[in-house]
Amino acid sequence: MPKLVFLATDVALFLQLAVVAFYAWHAWNTPTLRQTWRHVLHDAAAMSAGVVLSLFLLIAVVDSFHFRSLLPPSLGAPSTEQAAYSTRTLSLLDLLLSGPREAREKTYSIPLGTHQFSKESMQIDGKTVRDFPRLQYGGRHLKETQTEWADDIIQRSASGLLCGLLIAIGGCWLITVLRARAAAVGIAASWGTIWQRDSKVPWRAILMTATALAMVVGWISALWPYYHVLGTDQTGNDILFQAIKSIRTAVVIGSLATIATLPLAIIFGILAGYYKGRVDDAIQYLYTVLSSIPSVLLISAFVLMIQVFIDKNPQLFETGLERADIRLFLLAAILGVTGWAGLARLLRAETLKLGELDYVQAARAFGVSDAGIMRRHILPNLTHIVVIVAVLDFSGLVLYEAVLSYVGVGVDPITNSFGTMINGARNEMSRDPVVWWTLLAAFTFMVALVLSMTLFASAVREAFDPRARAFRVQRNTVPRMAPVQAAAASATESREVK
Repeated sequence: MPKLVFLATDVALFLQLAVVAFYAWHAWNTPTLRQTWRHVLHDAAAMSAGVVLSLFLLIAVVDSFHFRSLLPPSLGAPSTEQAAYSTRTLSLLDLLLSGPREAREKTYSIPLGTHQFSKESMQIDGKTVRDFPRLQYGGRHLKETQTEWADDIIQRSASGLLCGLLIAIGGCWLITVLRARAAAVGIAASWGTIWQRDSKVPWRAILMTATALAMVVGWISALWPYYHVLGTDQTGNDILFQAIKSIRTAVVIGSLATIATLPLAIIFGILAGYYKGRVDDAIQYLYTVLSSIPSVLLISAFVLMIQVFIDKNPQLFETGLERADIRLFLLAAILGVTGWAGLARLLRAETLKLGELDYVQAARAFGVSDAGIMRRHILPNLTHIVVIVAVLDFSGLVLYEAVLSYVGVGVDPITNSFGTMINGARNEMSRDPVVWWTLLAAFTFMVALVLSMTLFASAVREAFDPRARAFRVQRNTVPRMAPVQAAAASATESREVK
């Protein structure tokens, strides 16, 4: 039986999922929060982005179950010998994708290619010929003909897309039947409600996004066992596998760094806005000094100090993955500790306003302690700002990790991340011919994650910010004029001004 390994980031990620589940339960049982989150659930763009984010989160969770394989007993060893485990730590995702993970070529190969990207000297019929050698794994089931390769790609692509479409249709039919039973209506009526644009829950956008993802996954699943879908890098490793493994790093950095930001920002922001005077001056001086230091230099100094400690204490880590995971965990903590100033400013300004309201003044008059006022009256009214900033900061932290890894002070080199892939593609873009697929893969996956989180964060901001929600309602309720009417109204208004 394999030995389970609990990395620091695994524990932190699962704790965050537990906190999110508890918050979802709390929001469901709180009428005001439930009504607020319904605005997010009714936003078509947010729900489409939520489908993509759910897929990324699922990949990150599957990649967070780590274990070490049990080694076979040595010949002639007694039965009482202690079991030995492999020094290599794998995840459940590595086990599921063991084929692409182990399909390592010699060097570069283009996406869906069957031959190596660079020429080599080979012996053919006793003669030395310089040509592109065949790949060891990519397209090895094919012969040398180009026509067979094209037909095979078309056939497998069509079957993968069709399987993905059929699975998506089955899912749509299941949702239609479940909604029909829940609403006690016919299947045709339930289907018509789902595809209406003005439906309360944007099922149309959700199902269309899920269908597109199912077709993409089906296409990849049909081709990946036989080809390197996004090619290989300089050492022959599969690029698509590296991009999928980088998703967990981005999710861990974005979530852990955001969580690390909140305690300092909330405490200092509330204290500065509530007590004012010298406390406010001291806290303002603190985050002003922190903001004046270039963040890249500050984070680089912390990361180098951590690396020195890790290098001097190798006995603390059993495997290389545990060592790299500690660096990832501490990098997220550093990003949080150094990035709380912006949120603290917002909370300080809001606390200054809340402290002058009537119910806070009444609480002071009745002798409520300062801690009680901050806990009961100030903090609950700051929750919407905390939620908005936390969701918005996720995307920025993912991009920040890519920048840090690009300059060499980010995650450990053995840790898959989008920044590491972009850093590796820096020299590849200067080759002739250009090796473009590594940068394209990292860019596509990172943009998909950041864009989805940005769209979801925009809906959260509009739901929790009353001013943004009021503006959106006003914009949607104002009747739109026809172009001719609008031009006539504009001309009339200009004549009146004259």
